This record gives sequence, C-alpha cells and structure tokens, in this order.
Amino acid sequence: MFNVCPKCGVYSAEKVIEPEGPFAVCPHCGYKHHFLRLPLFVITGASGTGKSAVCLELPKKTSECVFLECDLFWCPHFDKPEEDYRNFRDHCLRVAKSIGQSGRPVVLCGTVVPDGYEISAERRYFTEIHYLALVCEDEELKKRLTERPGWRRSSQPEFIRKMTDFNQWIKDNAHKTQPPMTILDNTRLSVEGTVERIAEWIHGKCCYLDTRPSQKLLDF
Repeated sequence: MFNVCPKCGVYSAEKVIEPEGPFAVCPHCGYKHHFLRLPLFVITGASGTGKSAVCLELPKKTSECVFLECDLFWCPHFDKPEEDYRNFRDHCLRVAKSIGQSGRPVVLCGTVVPDGYEISAERRYFTEIHYLALVCEDEELKKRLTERPGWRRSSQPEFIRKMTDFNQWIKDNAHKTQPPMTILDNTRLSVEGTVERIAEWIHGKCCYLDTRPSQKLLDF
C-alpha cells in the first residue's frame, strides 16, 4: 500500500519526488513520506534467449538483489495489448518498488523494452533503471524454441517468426532506446557463463550506483 498516503489516506502513484529525502510528497495533503529510492535492474530479451534459466541461477551469485520473473504476476486481467499492457507494466514496477523498501534492489526478468517502464508513473520511485537484453543468433534461437516442451507452444512458425523479429529489433535498436540497453549475446555461452556475465554487470552497477545511461556491447 505504498501509494496510499499515511496521513490523508488518498491513493496516488503520481507523487512528487524530492530527491534530497528522498520523499514522496502526497499531491493531496503535502505529506512527505520518506522512502528508499534504489536502482532497478531489468533483464529482457525474446523468448528463448535464456531469461528464465538465468533468473533461477542468478540469486546464487548476487544475493544482495531480489530476483522476480514477471510471469509470476501475469493474469488474464492484464492481457490488453491494445494498451501496450500498461496495467501489467505498472504492476511489475509497483511490486519492485515495495520490495525495494527492504533495502535490496530488485531484478525483473521479462520481455519488455524501456518505453514499457519509463513512461510509468511508478518509474519516479527508482534512481535509475538499468536494462540488459539477452540476444542470440537466429538459428540458435529457433533451435531453443523448437526444443522446448510441447505445452509451451513455442515451436509454432508464427511464434518463432515473432521472436526472431524481436531478437533482431533489439540488436538493431538497443543503442537507440532511452535509456540504451546493454546487449549480451549468449549464442555460445552456457547458462553458467551467461549468469557470470550478468552478475558482473549487476555488481558493476551496484558498487557505485552510477546512474549515467550508456549502451554497452558485452563481447565475451
């Protein structure tokens, strides 16, 4: 219930943030709610690039963070592509914001691009959102999707086409998004190797909390 003002009880996500507190200022009564403003980490990429696999293993390497797979929050209520899944994106950030009040940064794993989060009213509660996109070569992506269990329905030609298109879009546009996304090509990396690289990336951001956006190509 972070968005509910402790003084007047009015619900609002669109509070004014005073960084020197930091304080979330209620737009209705002016109450200043002190809170922890932490960075947020997002691991994105097309289906088949390894997001779920690394999300299971990363806590062993980066216990200072809380890892959440966005699929945990999904329900039919959020299935509104015509709204670009706005309520779903907001909900993911709202949960991450609340968990962050424990003092541990959150890592969200799910398919998203920066525009999905940066325009959210919930974005203001984070110092920075750092994005890392997993990519791989098209043939490797097709192989991974085809080898999945049948119940996942990921071997359908149309689904494979959509994922390879998105995979290529990330490669072409990661440096153009705001903020830019870091790219990690794991075509020839094991899950363990991918986890190591992502852990290095997170630790590099956490050690000094440098919020300057920059796009990097991780070439291992």
